[in-house]
Amino acid sequence: MQRRIAIPACLCVAALVLCPRLANAQIAKVLDDTSGRQFFINSEPSQTQFRTAKPRATIYLPAESSFTGHGRPAMSIDRDGAERLVREAAERHHMDPALVRAVIETESGWNAGAKSRKGALGLMQLIPTTAVRFGVNDAFNPQQNVDAGVRYLKTLLQRYNGNLDLALAAYNAGEGAVDRARGIPAFRETRDYVQKVQNAYFRPGSGRMEGLWSNPRAIRKDTDPSGRIIFTND
Repeated sequence: MQRRIAIPACLCVAALVLCPRLANAQIAKVLDDTSGRQFFINSEPSQTQFRTAKPRATIYLPAESSFTGHGRPAMSIDRDGAERLVREAAERHHMDPALVRAVIETESGWNAGAKSRKGALGLMQLIPTTAVRFGVNDAFNPQQNVDAGVRYLKTLLQRYNGNLDLALAAYNAGEGAVDRARGIPAFRETRDYVQKVQNAYFRPGSGRMEGLWSNPRAIRKDTDPSGRIIFTND
């Protein structure tokens, strides 16, 4: 004769509550290019957690965080709307809007829904760790994306004492790569990126603020005391 074992009702309820949460939780790994640390993202319905390997180093984000490529209504922003966000963010953080426009043109081509193979998102192609660093909870929200991208670009310019080459290289390859190379890393992608942004920034009609930076690659025409014309990029 089989014996029936009574299971307390409280255990049944606990199992019903916990099992769906464990089943729905999805763990994704993100590498921080700057520090080299790995972040593990638990995108469960109630909250998203970024956990580092160090104990107690947990960052909590709201449930609506979008680092997985899901669409948002705001992603349909047109060029005029994006330009307005650029002007507002540049004024707010005392940056040249022409430089921000050059970065966006190179990064995403003004596509608010852009997502790179490496997981960079939105107009200014923020990677998740950079988005978290600057308080973004929806990386596809154009306003949050542009504001964080402008603040990050300003942080890099301050870090590298106004050296535009290094700041742009770090925006593309990460601060760690620039610091290790003690200059622009020897990555073709990064070198091409720095060139493309500066081409867009320094081209006639870009609207850039005069006197902020000179183009280190520009060829200039000078005349020496004897009247000879000299072309130089020094």
